[in-house]
Amino acid sequence: MMELPVIDLEEYLLARGGLEENGDAGQEFLALCQEVANCLRDTGALVIRDPRCTTEDNDRFLDMMEKYWSQSDAFKRQQERPDVFYQVGVTPEGIETPRCLFDQSLQERMNQLSEDARPHVPSGADPKWRYMWRFGPRPSNTGFQELSSDPVIPEGFPEWRDTLNDWGRKMISAVEVVAEMAATGFGLPQTTFTSLMKEGPHLLAPTGCDLSKYGKKGTVFAGYHYDLNFLTIHGRSRFPGLFIWLKDGRKVPVSVPPGCLLLQAGKELEWLTGGECSAGMHEVVVTDKTLAAVEAARKEGRSLWRVSSTVFGHIAYDAVLQPLGHFADAPRAHLYSPIVAGEYVKSELSVIKLKGKKIMSAQVAPLSSS
Repeated sequence: MMELPVIDLEEYLLARGGLEENGDAGQEFLALCQEVANCLRDTGALVIRDPRCTTEDNDRFLDMMEKYWSQSDAFKRQQERPDVFYQVGVTPEGIETPRCLFDQSLQERMNQLSEDARPHVPSGADPKWRYMWRFGPRPSNTGFQELSSDPVIPEGFPEWRDTLNDWGRKMISAVEVVAEMAATGFGLPQTTFTSLMKEGPHLLAPTGCDLSKYGKKGTVFAGYHYDLNFLTIHGRSRFPGLFIWLKDGRKVPVSVPPGCLLLQAGKELEWLTGGECSAGMHEVVVTDKTLAAVEAARKEGRSLWRVSSTVFGHIAYDAVLQPLGHFADAPRAHLYSPIVAGEYVKSELSVIKLKGKKIMSAQVAPLSSS
């Protein structure tokens, strides 16, 4: 399993309190921020422990989502909203399409990886369900109202709103702290990123993968892809299967330690840093360890739905994505022309078949054996 350093946010929160009180950022405070920045730059991922996000919180969320995903397809489709690009409510299996099926640059990247680091090639759209739950304040005036629709609540789940809002807000609070630490570690003002996140379209977006139906080794639940948002944060799942790629091309299985959270850089962070931080590539695949966890769950009479606990932290739709501060002079900064975040998001949703725009798809180029 991947051994990323575990960064304890409690140390930062205590040090930040001292900073606000006496105005002195000690060397330990700055070193911790530098560690976060270096980790995002060098690996695109990091593991944190946040005392505000407990194992009990994560379990409460997973329990409710397992109950929801076990409902009939007909019931779940009542929460489907394709007219707003599936950005609220449920996205059924077979809808979200991995970008690697269409994006020639990603296919070239896959070909360049060593044989033991290559991703599984999906045969089509992901066989996973996803639920999009937007939380937090939204802008009263935005040019992207269609991407800021009201949340959808399924009948028969009175605890739905409180459970999702509570877990979502706790995880986005962790994202905001990491964003502060990264900005400081990069030598930027502390609020550089969080000011752009204000009233952002943050999404709690758990997936549901039916291992009783798709429990075959090698099944790809989420094909090789990056996330389009700023920072993604994952809670602990009850079934393994997540793989990430480090910036140097290594593919590693990831297990989130109890009480911890995994973060990955998204495309918006890549944009704001002029390519210095690369959006983290990842996939979710059924492995031998997944099947062992399935067998244990079956013996104990537990749910066989693999539930992710994922929050997409976003830059506000009306903010402009462009390399910030000294990142404007980064070697690849010229590749990241200014674009309004909402326009960027809509262009990405089109490619992965969530925006409803028909796209001509090429056949996947076979991965070379060399």
